[in-house]
Amino acid sequence: MSDARLRDVFITGTGAFLPGEPVAVEAMEAFIGRIGGRSSAVGRRALRWNGVETRHYALNADGQPLHSNASMTAGALRVALDDAGLAAVDLDFLATATTQGDYLVPGHAAAVHGELGCGPMEIASHQSVCASALTALKHAWLSVRAGEAEVAATAAGEFSSRWFRPEFYEGTTLVDAKGRARVEADFLRFTLSDGAGAVVLEPRPRTDALSLKIEWIDLTSLAGRFDPCMWAGSTFADRSDMRTAWSHAGPVAAHAAGSVALVQDFELLKIVIRAWIGVWLEKVDTGRIDPARVDHLLCHYSARSLREEIVGLLESTAAMIPESRWFSNLATVGNIGAASIWVMLDAFLKSGRAKRGERVLLIVPESGRAMVGFAMCEVV
Repeated sequence: MSDARLRDVFITGTGAFLPGEPVAVEAMEAFIGRIGGRSSAVGRRALRWNGVETRHYALNADGQPLHSNASMTAGALRVALDDAGLAAVDLDFLATATTQGDYLVPGHAAAVHGELGCGPMEIASHQSVCASALTALKHAWLSVRAGEAEVAATAAGEFSSRWFRPEFYEGTTLVDAKGRARVEADFLRFTLSDGAGAVVLEPRPRTDALSLKIEWIDLTSLAGRFDPCMWAGSTFADRSDMRTAWSHAGPVAAHAAGSVALVQDFELLKIVIRAWIGVWLEKVDTGRIDPARVDHLLCHYSARSLREEIVGLLESTAAMIPESRWFSNLATVGNIGAASIWVMLDAFLKSGRAKRGERVLLIVPESGRAMVGFAMCEVV
């Protein structure tokens, strides 16, 4: 299809759903639970490094769920639709993103559609880690752009805290004889938060408020170069061998082997960060991104320390966008995985910082298996 037949697409509504009251740093471990009943030294270091002051959990202090991933995602979507002056019955297409939905099967989009309770529509589930937000956005963007949908939405949700209950670790190889969890597993317990975010897409901008015209969306997977960097479903030794995934051993044996919990390879992460930066530099070199013409940068990162590393790598290059143009709400909501970029965009647009004619660059790297996504927008 030629560009002449493709339509412009605009983000006309945004929404976020943050469960429960904000949980302060000193109360975080009480919510997710103490492995072996002991306080985590790794957790204290993680909280210093990631710079999160408060976050939200979809659990109460007793570990009981307050929501599901699908209900939070549907909640964010209702807010976004209301922001756009629309309702669920107006939706033609829904693309969802998550690291892990409430079910192994079926997909997250079906669960969210069920929560909305509206009539038939086209849906698509995108499952990865953080960058799945932009893979879902591209699917929705192209649907509207090609004229197959008049109102599309992408919504992302995460219920990470349920992965971090002590039962996921106790009695497994991830905990030593003294009851200490491996750093690769314990660190993530103090890194991820719960919540959801959503955006609505239409082929025309709002007349009563600002919209974002999506200029382009680029996605780059580097999985051909790297083993999984953050994963659940395999041991460290077998993570790149799909034949040894947890389902082949059965759930009981897989749990004992530490294959069910979410874990991170931090040594590999240091290498993957440089690979993300390499993709960014290439886009600057080819003219796809002109840093001088970016008025606002919304870059997802999981911790303040990672932002410092990214800035350190970019400061000596022509690709650096001054930090005065960066917007982040990590300190107040934490890292919400795939939902982070939409919760951040919602906060940015409602902060009043955006002005007509300005350009907003969204960047979402993920450590799942080395993917990074970019979306360039213009405020109209």
